[in-house]
Amino acid sequence: MAIRMMACTVCHGPQGRATQAGYFPRIAGKPAGYLFNQLVHFRDGRRHHAAMVDLVQHMSDAYLRDIAAHFAALDLPYAAAPPAGASAAVLVAGRHLVEQGDAARNLPPCTACHGPRMTGALPAIPGLVGLPRDYLLAQLGAWRHGERRAALPDCMAQVAQRLRPDEVEAVTLWLATQPTQGDMKPVPATALPQPLPMRCGDLGP
Repeated sequence: MAIRMMACTVCHGPQGRATQAGYFPRIAGKPAGYLFNQLVHFRDGRRHHAAMVDLVQHMSDAYLRDIAAHFAALDLPYAAAPPAGASAAVLVAGRHLVEQGDAARNLPPCTACHGPRMTGALPAIPGLVGLPRDYLLAQLGAWRHGERRAALPDCMAQVAQRLRPDEVEAVTLWLATQPTQGDMKPVPATALPQPLPMRCGDLGP
């Protein structure tokens, strides 16, 4: 399977590890359910990236599940986080939104779904630490403007549309500069508050 997946590693880095520099996200160790959902979204037109669409447009659900399982099983070290390059005030604002949200605007904390250390949660919620800031910015922008969609109800689109531009800047700066040492595996679903603060179509009914 690793040989078949070499087309993926051209962009996502050896074994899907990627780096903190550039645009392409790490896929190694992401929950299999999340990876499968994204492959389906590319194939079925809810996400748009020409190279990804070309790769998966004729693949069956079964083969997409095999791809997802392959990368999900890889437990590999993360690249070191880059220096912050932002003011303390901006980082404090980003951390506040990630860890506490803003209840007055129905913005749940990111940690409520993505895990206490933002490493993701099984079976289908991705980790956000260890991702390049360019990628985080691009995805929040895509959700804000309807260029990226998930199964309805699309909870991330709702969150992204409620964030102000300065909050997007703060959140992505804080996430991209968090340390990636220790256990970076997705947490079990039982580690999250129940029920989750928002319904998400990608998690099923």
